Amino acid sequence: MVDLINTAGSSPAAAPMAPMPYRVTRRRHETHDTATITIAPVGEPVATPRPGQFHMLYAFGIGEVPISVSGLDREDGIEHTIRAVGLTTEALSGSSVGDIIGVRGPFGTVWDIDAARGDDVIVMAGGIGLAPLRPVIEHLLAHPGDHGSVNVLVGARSPAELVYADELAAIARRDDVHLAVTVDSSTPEWRGRVGVVTTVIDSARFDPGHTRAFVCGPEAMMRFGIRALLDRGVAPERIQLSAERNMACAVGHCGHCQYGPVLVCRDGAVFDYPRLAPLLGVREL
Repeated sequence: MVDLINTAGSSPAAAPMAPMPYRVTRRRHETHDTATITIAPVGEPVATPRPGQFHMLYAFGIGEVPISVSGLDREDGIEHTIRAVGLTTEALSGSSVGDIIGVRGPFGTVWDIDAARGDDVIVMAGGIGLAPLRPVIEHLLAHPGDHGSVNVLVGARSPAELVYADELAAIARRDDVHLAVTVDSSTPEWRGRVGVVTTVIDSARFDPGHTRAFVCGPEAMMRFGIRALLDRGVAPERIQLSAERNMACAVGHCGHCQYGPVLVCRDGAVFDYPRLAPLLGVREL
């Protein structure tokens, strides 16, 4: 591992597709199969990511996967929230402080937060889809005067599947944000809403003609959630979504993430809704 770190320490310009070594500086347990890791460069860093972008994270000797950046501007590095669904994600989410992983990127398009200045904002997330939206929420909380009403709508399969539970509790205590959290199935201890995330849109406070919406989650959730926003009068061009597809190369060569005429890694993962609207309506595409 030491030799690998030394040889990989060259500048990104010299080897733009080579994974740069990053050290895990912190790990936080989120759910039974999900953790958030904070990473910092061992030597030369990759370019600074923007909200909505993703990195290709490499578990040396195992594999590489695309993971959205879930935390920016941390003193000890940047954050990624990883659900263990295979060998590589299991290795990455199970990393210990001090472990070395590889990082390529950042890749992809960004959430157009600047376009929401002066508008009401809706952030709608389902499950792990909250991770790529977390930088948007943090920006909104840090700049309360830049927007109208801020609505954060979050859904999960169960209370135990909620990520960033402590942060959601802190948002709930603010009087400048409307937070609605719902679960598909509850437990005896749960005192919150029960139902899919689309059922809480009616609780949001916004002017449809002056609203920007940012959406990420399972495709069915996004399809019905966006339909509910459109029914409330939000214009299609004012909705952005992040598509989740099986990305592999991050540069549009392998074709694994093809979604109709687009390649998610090259053209996304953040899209304006009108571009994907015809595709979201096609079953099993």
